[in-house]
Amino acid sequence: MTISLSKGQRIDLTKTNPGLTKVVVGLGWDTNKYSGGKDFDLDASAFLLHEDGKAKGEDDFVFYNNPSGGTGSVTHTGDNRTGEGDGDDEQILVDFSLVPANIQRIGITVTIYDYETRVQNFGQVSNAFVRVVDASSDREILRFDLGEDFSTETAVVFCEFYRHGADWKFQAIGSGFAGGLSALCKNYGLDAQ
Repeated sequence: MTISLSKGQRIDLTKTNPGLTKVVVGLGWDTNKYSGGKDFDLDASAFLLHEDGKAKGEDDFVFYNNPSGGTGSVTHTGDNRTGEGDGDDEQILVDFSLVPANIQRIGITVTIYDYETRVQNFGQVSNAFVRVVDASSDREILRFDLGEDFSTETAVVFCEFYRHGADWKFQAIGSGFAGGLSALCKNYGLDAQ
């Protein structure tokens, strides 16, 4: 049975699912009818964060152009440039057993590619969700539907995984940013240039 979460809610992942080490983080969305005629290219990214809440370099930032990080513990499966079709639009794989000990949190984010030129924002996106699936059994463990709370934001932190002792937990965040990927990178301590 899938657990449905609300914004801000936290849940044990590995403690309540013994033996869980690998998950598929599925992210999906639809675009509203009015889109200015251009495709929406939303991009999922993962930021691997140290104790101070910051990423320190390229290995701590996983996205379509750097598909593996955290010494192979986090992998982006590929860029979907239109968001067409049902189900997950993009996926990120996380192997908790391989996450380096100095990484305390993993932030999962989605940004709109080329939002300035295309004049696009998350106010034009609907049915956005993140779900976590046990990679070994294909069982959906939890789901967070983000709702329609966005207007001019061009980047959203969907969720975070975080360490709690020897276990990993999940937090539904749903926090929007203006400034796209470069604002997110700055928030997490990286220079997007």
